Amino acid sequence: MVFRIVQSIGTSMMVAVGMAIVRIHIREKQATVLSILSIFLSGAAAIGPFIGGVVIHWWGWPAIFLVNIPFVVTSFLLAWRHIPNDVPSMTSVARNMSFRRWSDLIDAPGILLFTVGLVALLVGLLSAKSSGQISFSNVIVGLIGFVGLVAFVRHELKARAPFIPLRTFAKYPAMTWVNVEFMVVNLLFYSLFFGLPSYLQIVRHVSEFHTGMLMLSLGLCSLVASPMAGRWIDKSGPRPALLMSGMLMTFGSVWIVIMTLDQTSPVISVCLALAAFGISNGLNSVAMQAALFKSSPKEIIGVASGIFNTSRYLGTILSSLLISSVMGDNFSFEGFRVLGIILTLIALSLVFVNWRHKESGQLHES
Repeated sequence: MVFRIVQSIGTSMMVAVGMAIVRIHIREKQATVLSILSIFLSGAAAIGPFIGGVVIHWWGWPAIFLVNIPFVVTSFLLAWRHIPNDVPSMTSVARNMSFRRWSDLIDAPGILLFTVGLVALLVGLLSAKSSGQISFSNVIVGLIGFVGLVAFVRHELKARAPFIPLRTFAKYPAMTWVNVEFMVVNLLFYSLFFGLPSYLQIVRHVSEFHTGMLMLSLGLCSLVASPMAGRWIDKSGPRPALLMSGMLMTFGSVWIVIMTLDQTSPVISVCLALAAFGISNGLNSVAMQAALFKSSPKEIIGVASGIFNTSRYLGTILSSLLISSVMGDNFSFEGFRVLGIILTLIALSLVFVNWRHKESGQLHES
């Protein structure tokens, strides 16, 4: 568990830093460059579940951690050689900084309050859901989480270098909306990404290997959609791509509902929902980052990228909470159908909002 936490810290920094590098060092056709980054992310998503299914099928679950080692070593060597150097003055300042100043710089108290508050709140909610009743301990843990998050907000509003600069949201409302939408997009995507494999294996009794084969279509569609999204967004801006993405996620969610109405439907039919979500993910990966760049001043792109990545993980956490709330301990046709209905309503709201934004943008331009 400790090493998984360490791994998650590195992963969370990678995407934000990559976006900041693109924003600072690349001046033209940023959407095209973002699409190239998205190709690698989508490629990993394409082969990851497949490789994971094969590895677990033949060597068991511990082997999936060994597979990461050569990729980590290669990534480290490539980063060491090719990532642009920092400004020397800033680097020397960071090296000579005391631990206390460094702690204030990263806002260690804010990180601690946010982590304790969020984890306690989720543990309280999920424990109550899994046990089927609200116990005194669930209430206490949930209250600790709520109080922790309230204390976090108060601290962030007063901190000199806040972990999550809450005042930035009020100052840049367009950037705020981008982050809210990105959180909702990830809620939709990861509800399918996490929920569908469990549905296939538990309800439809599909093996890990064949589940990985089916999930391959999700990443492959993202892989194909990303470069086309980059060229489209460079010409038309991010909003049309986001509108199309919402429509595709709506279709995929509706297809989940249709698929679960007939318990004898072919398992291969899930590929249609996976393809819809895969293409939408390819569009979103580029369009949401392009929208962030458009709505954020260059001087705060590091902060904006960090907030953006936090929105991604909040969406992921909410997707796990949604799956747990709908499914409980047992996956079933009925539970997965309810999940599909909820995802349909959320996706429709995204379509409506993006349509309104597209229309208001056209009126503003005219």
